[in-house]
Amino acid sequence: MKKIDRYILKKFFTTFTLSIFLFAVITIVIDTSEKADDFVKSKLSLIELIKQYYIGFVPHIIALLFPLFVFIAVIFFTSKMAGRSEIIAILASGVSYKRWLRPYFIGGFILASILWLANKYVIPKANVIHTVFLTKYVDANSSYEALVGSQKGRDMYFRIDSFSYAGIINYDTLNKSGGPFFMNTFDGTRLTDNMRSDAIKWDTSKNKWVLINVFERKLNNLQEQVFQYNEKEMTFSFRPFDLKKDSYVKSKLTTPELSRFIKLEQLRGSENINELKVELYRRDAGAFAVFLLTIIGAIIAGRKVRGGSGIHLAVGFMIAATYIITDKFSSIFSSKGDFHPLIAAWLPNIFFCFVAYYLYKKAPK
Repeated sequence: MKKIDRYILKKFFTTFTLSIFLFAVITIVIDTSEKADDFVKSKLSLIELIKQYYIGFVPHIIALLFPLFVFIAVIFFTSKMAGRSEIIAILASGVSYKRWLRPYFIGGFILASILWLANKYVIPKANVIHTVFLTKYVDANSSYEALVGSQKGRDMYFRIDSFSYAGIINYDTLNKSGGPFFMNTFDGTRLTDNMRSDAIKWDTSKNKWVLINVFERKLNNLQEQVFQYNEKEMTFSFRPFDLKKDSYVKSKLTTPELSRFIKLEQLRGSENINELKVELYRRDAGAFAVFLLTIIGAIIAGRKVRGGSGIHLAVGFMIAATYIITDKFSSIFSSKGDFHPLIAAWLPNIFFCFVAYYLYKKAPK
């Protein structure tokens, strides 16, 4: 790595870190003022609020706007370099335009990798902390009410796999138990197995479902076999978490967990599959956006213009706004319509790849 690379990367990471820090402080102040009443009602101390809310909230909001602040940081420090004619001096010394962009490629790749790993494993864990507080103290119509607000429980009917359908009466998500329970298995349109039990509960030690007082009928054309069990352990494709009606579920699952949950929801025939898939694909697309916006920001701000950083920042905000609008529209069309979720998640990146190529060709070298 040459001196020019270290110089640009140092400015890149320093500006980005400072931007994120200032933004986090401003966000905490604004969010505290908006939720002051909720914090008072929760009766939590400052330390408890930090542990139960802000430890999850700050990573969530930073990850949400991570690409945007990388973009702004690149434009800001590169525009300052251009205003001091540093870029002109670098190119005039014989350094090619591609060579000048190399540290931006490196910095963009490093930050994109950080966001990619965080989106898959770290941010979902932070969202668990953040959303538990929201559902308990802020959102009156949240999943928390569905979990503990009803004493009678909920009746659930769902598809287990391609051949089996089940139902649980009075299921209690807090105790992970319910009953009566039934399951029907079909071969085409013919019923082959009918199982009923007085109760079903989750055995935490064995990670299995336990059925109580089981009555099972196996049907083979005109032949019938009947079995009875006091208890029977079953390994179903669903788990207690899958039976929770949680509006925050897609943001709380790590990528492997979300992939498994999508497969289960497809078996059930759920209607929100596209919304879950968009979230899954966006975790990769968001990381690539960091790299893409880094290059676009460098190309835009690398040209010395009359008006300096103000012009560069104005153009940058216009591009960022266009990116956000494109992302929102594509997500809505996918969630509410038939737009393919993979294309919806990657459409802004695809469009701005062409923008980056056009800007690169037009950039003075």
